[in-house]
Amino acid sequence: MTVGVIGGGQLGRMLALAGYPLGLDFLFLDPSREAPAGRVAPVVHGAFTDPQPLKWLSRECEVLTFDWENISVEALRKHASGARRARICPPVPALATAQDRVAEKRLFERLGIPTTRWRAISSRSQLERAVREVGLPAVIKTRRMGYDGKGQMRISTAEEAQQAWQSLGSVPLLYEEWIPFDCEVSIIGARSTHGQTVFYPLNGNVHADGILRLTRAPFGPGRWHRTAVEYLTRCLEHFRYVGVLTIEFFVRQGRLIANEMAPRVHNSGHWTIEGCATSQFENHLRAILGLPLGSTRPNGHSAMINLIGEMPAREQLLEFEGLHLHDYSKEPRPGRKLGHCTLVEDSASRRDRLARRVLAQVAPAVRVS
Repeated sequence: MTVGVIGGGQLGRMLALAGYPLGLDFLFLDPSREAPAGRVAPVVHGAFTDPQPLKWLSRECEVLTFDWENISVEALRKHASGARRARICPPVPALATAQDRVAEKRLFERLGIPTTRWRAISSRSQLERAVREVGLPAVIKTRRMGYDGKGQMRISTAEEAQQAWQSLGSVPLLYEEWIPFDCEVSIIGARSTHGQTVFYPLNGNVHADGILRLTRAPFGPGRWHRTAVEYLTRCLEHFRYVGVLTIEFFVRQGRLIANEMAPRVHNSGHWTIEGCATSQFENHLRAILGLPLGSTRPNGHSAMINLIGEMPAREQLLEFEGLHLHDYSKEPRPGRKLGHCTLVEDSASRRDRLARRVLAQVAPAVRVS
């Protein structure tokens, strides 16, 4: 059985590595000839908007999925409307919602999931009204094509709001209140073609410059996890979702406030490869192929550290007992995710001590409470 993956980044690469023990084959579509997935599976090179590679991928595969949400919804919709096409999972409506921050906010409100106060803005007058109604400080984000801190600016004054309008290109934007949060968390779950659902322990996430640097799991009190599962379940059922879905939250005084969702396997779930009975990557494949979902039981207390911009020497990392290294075989570049490492310990305190030691080597500016 062959799975087609639109996008050949590190997430796709890890999907393939999780699928090979299940006897699956993989075929990727990506415009880059340096795509990380090309090290482990064949890649068809072409634009995500080109219908011909999509048609070819569909003929060769039983199901299509994706490892990045900023791909062409229009191309997928045209593909899905054709005869005898491979199924697309997760569902295209979920992808379309995640691509538009305003549609995402409206979904959260419709489903009764707390989110920030916000306004959609597409003109200077709407921007000025948003400043008055939502207040300052705030964050201005592009409605589309933003990730890892890109396409957004924090503002504290009306003058900075006007500067952000110019800097972000006068495109449709989202204006939302700045939340002085206590911490950031994410919940990852999977739903199969048969409606079976599983949920991973809550992740505690630390970002720097808009990029995830550290995830720890399990994290937080049980009530946070139960609330996050309830909110994620509403989204899974709304879309009749198939695959892995993630929601990221701010936590303020014990209250979970939804930030955004990701209709794919997620960076904050990389720890599940070594840290759970079944990784998020394997469960995504099980879900889209209609197989029974695997246990999400944690193997201990895990930490995942992203390796950004430049890869440390292997010797520097592997000297830490129990560290698992994942190198994505990508060229170094400032702000680029080049790999990650995972630690699994028998207690949260041991995990945190070791994570601090590793961070002191690879990202000394990142502070962990």
